[in-house]
Amino acid sequence: MTKPLSVDASERPTTIGLLGAGISGSRTPRMHMAAAEALGLPYAYHLVDATARDLPEDPAAILDLLEAEGFDGLNVTYPFKRAVLAVLDDVSEAARKVGAVNTVILRGAKRIGHNTDHWGFTESLRRGLPEAKRDAVLQLGAGGAGGAVAHALLDDGVSRLMVRDVSEEAAEALAQRLCDTYGAGRAEAVTDVMAAAGEANGIVNCTPVGMEKHPGLPLSAAAIDPRQWVADIVYFPLETELLATARALGCAVLPGSGMALYQAVRAFELFTGQEPDVERMQEAFDSFD
Repeated sequence: MTKPLSVDASERPTTIGLLGAGISGSRTPRMHMAAAEALGLPYAYHLVDATARDLPEDPAAILDLLEAEGFDGLNVTYPFKRAVLAVLDDVSEAARKVGAVNTVILRGAKRIGHNTDHWGFTESLRRGLPEAKRDAVLQLGAGGAGGAVAHALLDDGVSRLMVRDVSEEAAEALAQRLCDTYGAGRAEAVTDVMAAAGEANGIVNCTPVGMEKHPGLPLSAAAIDPRQWVADIVYFPLETELLATARALGCAVLPGSGMALYQAVRAFELFTGQEPDVERMQEAFDSFD
């Protein structure tokens, strides 16, 4: 097992980690450090990469280890977002609805989980596409991030959400959870993407398709219409093939950078109790090649 981090108690910063697998390219640490530096806060941010160090298999044991190493909080990403949910003392309403956490507070007597992806997408959509019609939206992808985005869309006033996933079972399960929370008819799993897109005001990609390692379009270009708005949660690259295609057609588009930024903003607030300089965090995000 990896030795605990060495921390000087006399100058101990707020110590945060990103728990995940294959996270060496994450932009989150730089955003958090920029916000802390702007406020003059003693702050440390470490990657806890399951592909680079030996972690216990039990999620509770992972939290025990990291708390013993001096971590005050964690950002959590794949494959731990749902795994840690069952070993927390309490969760926020957003985390409960989504069924996944991406932020854990370890200070104090209780371990509390939050989902800032939910607020992050809502804030990105509110700022980036304030006039977007919300009568009907087609969402591609029903995984962990897709769950957060789906709840955000319905909380933000989308009347009808159509969910498509390569796993029909996953899409149906998410649609049922959404209907249980928001009411019958608010969400449905769909298999005919062309037909669903034809009814949609907007299209949101919550799949990995478009990432540098998974290039391409998550649906046929023929399904995209100039009257629609198109959003992607992929931010590496910022201009995915989906966004480039939609932009060329004249669609309003929303890149994944907004969700990445604002989920970090809310997490920093939870960790420190202070409001960060969003522009400084944006600059840190943009500093990556």
